[in-house]
Amino acid sequence: MNPALVLCSHGTADPAGQEVIRRVAAAVRRAASPFEVHESVVDVEEHRLGQVLAGLRRPAVVVPLLLSGGYHLHHDITEAVAGHPAAVVARPLGPEATLADLGARRLHDVGATQEDVVVLAGSGSSDPRALQDVDDAATLLRRTWGGRVQVGHLGRFGTPAAEVVAAARRDGARRVVVASYLLAPGYFQNLLQGVGADLVTAPLLSPSPEREVVDLVVRRFERAARTLSWEPPSTFEGAVKG
Repeated sequence: MNPALVLCSHGTADPAGQEVIRRVAAAVRRAASPFEVHESVVDVEEHRLGQVLAGLRRPAVVVPLLLSGGYHLHHDITEAVAGHPAAVVARPLGPEATLADLGARRLHDVGATQEDVVVLAGSGSSDPRALQDVDDAATLLRRTWGGRVQVGHLGRFGTPAAEVVAAARRDGARRVVVASYLLAPGYFQNLLQGVGADLVTAPLLSPSPEREVVDLVVRRFERAARTLSWEPPSTFEGAVKG
């Protein structure tokens, strides 16, 4: 029996963010055909992961639409998966070189240059593993972008992005650009507009998912599916191997 691919995002009350995730799910359905693809969330919206898994009568691979391995991955998602008799969790999307390439394109899109100070702004976390993932994402972006990249956080944990932007200005930065290390529009993306940067990039999946991100989702699915007690196909229609 083929497993289901269960996408699990954070959840958002922002209609634009919800639409972006729906577009991701639609693109993944096309790329992962004929496998079933379901949407789920860990917070805010109604279709919680535990409820979605409870309705499945087949093996499942949960692919977190998350950029780091923090509380939601190690607690919420892991706990929900433990309640299903044949489910596994794939790696979160980040940190990943594919996302660094996309982040560099987003910087080009807003007119950033290598002379600017770039602040990669991601979600803060009480989990040190999540903070390390954001640091690793900044390292990957630095290599791809070729200019200065610092790290700031949103939320109650980590170093506030606004403080990092202010410090860069005190150090003489001509221009400060925030590289959004977020997936979709929503509360945190709105906060970025108020951190004092000259430019702010769009979220990584907005307005529509790039093909390489869809392929990344399918690769995460494929690799995790191999840990189930059945033999998955070696390729997926529409997916780029990597």
